[in-house]
Amino acid sequence: MKISSERLKKYEGMKRDFSEEEYINLQPIQRGGVLTEEARRALIEFGDGYSVCDWCPPKTARLDMIDDPPIHQFYADLAEFLGMDLARIVTRCREAKFIAFKMLGKAGDYAIIDSTAHYSSYISAELADLRVKEVPNTGAPEYRIDPELYASKIEEVKKETGRLPAALLLTHVDYLYGNLNDAKAVGKIAEEYKVPFILNCAYSAGIMPIDGKEVGADVITSSGHKSWAACAPTGILALRNSLGEKVLAKPKIEGDLTKRKFVSKELGLLGCTVAGAPLVTLMASFPEVVRRVERWGEELEKIRFLVKEMERIEGVRQIGMRPKMHTLTHLETDPFFKASETHKRKGYFLYDELRARKIVGIQPGLTKHFKLNTYGLTWDQVKYVKDAFLEIASKYGMKVN
Repeated sequence: MKISSERLKKYEGMKRDFSEEEYINLQPIQRGGVLTEEARRALIEFGDGYSVCDWCPPKTARLDMIDDPPIHQFYADLAEFLGMDLARIVTRCREAKFIAFKMLGKAGDYAIIDSTAHYSSYISAELADLRVKEVPNTGAPEYRIDPELYASKIEEVKKETGRLPAALLLTHVDYLYGNLNDAKAVGKIAEEYKVPFILNCAYSAGIMPIDGKEVGADVITSSGHKSWAACAPTGILALRNSLGEKVLAKPKIEGDLTKRKFVSKELGLLGCTVAGAPLVTLMASFPEVVRRVERWGEELEKIRFLVKEMERIEGVRQIGMRPKMHTLTHLETDPFFKASETHKRKGYFLYDELRARKIVGIQPGLTKHFKLNTYGLTWDQVKYVKDAFLEIASKYGMKVN
C-alpha cells in the first residue's frame, strides 16, 4: 500500500515540544537520562543501524567481544563500577528483570517482590512463568518496605510449595515515592536462605553510589535511559560470578537438517542485544556517570531544600520516607487542587503557569498530587523552581508560611 506524501510529511522535521537548553525539566523519569555532550556526539556518529558491528569477531559473533568501539572493556568496567563480576547491556531494565527471572526459575515458581515495585517487575515475572508474592508496605504517609518481611514471605512460599522461591526482588528506589529501600538487609536474608537476590536499580544505579557485593545483591538491573545519561532503549544486567553460568547459559538447540549450533551465544540475551546508538551513548556518558555519583550528597541537599520550601505552602506535604534519600519526590498539593476547581482550565492551570515560566515535567492535569525530580539541576535552577511555585501559590491566594 502506498502512503501519501501528505501523511509522510508528518514524520519529517519532527521536534521535541521543548528543549533541555531552554526549559527546566522536572519529569521524574527523565532527569537521570539527560545526555551528556559526549553522548550527543556519539549519537550522531553511531546513529546508523548496526553501527557497532563492523568489527564483531567472527569466531564468537558476540557484541560483548567487540574491541572497537571498546565494548568488551566497557562491560568489564561497568561490572566493576557496580561492584559486580559480569555485566551485559540489554534493551531495558524490564528485559534485564525478565532474563533474570526466566533463567533463575521454572514455571510455577514464586518470585517475592516489594509492593511498591514497578508494574514491569510483575509482567517480567509473569512472562517468565513465575507467580509473585508481595512484601507489604506500611501505607501512608511513608510507604516503607520492612526488609524483615522478606523472610516471612520465603517461609510462606516454603509452606505452600515445599521449595524456595526462584528469586527475591527489591526495588532499590521506587518510582512512586522515591523511597530508598534497605538493600543490605534484604541481601542478608537472601544469603541466609540461599535465594538469589535481584536489586532493581532503575532509579539509583548511575546517579548514586551502588556496590552490589556490599549489599549482597546477586543480580543488579538498571535503566540506561532513566539513570545513566543514555538514550533509550538501554538496560543493564549485572551479575555475580556464581550466577553467570545459569543466567548467561549457552543455547543447546541444534538444527535437525543442518546440525547448526550456536554455542558461543547467550540464550537469555537471544544472542545479541543493543547494537548501536543506545549502547554507545551509555559508553560515552560513562566517565561523567562515574564522576557524578560522587556528587550525590549535593543532589540530596537540593531536593531537601526544595521540599522544605514547597511545604511552606500550607497544605503541601511530601509523602514517602523522611528525610529524602533520593531526588524523585511525590508531593500532596491539595491547595493547587482547590484552585483548579474554580479555574477555567481546571487541573491544567498549574501546567500552564509552570510552562509560562519555562518549567515542564509536571504531568499536565495533575494538581492534587504530583511527582518531580531535581537530579542534575543547578542550585540556581532549583531556587528558580522554588520561586515559581511560591509565586503561583501567592497568585491564587494560597497561604505561604
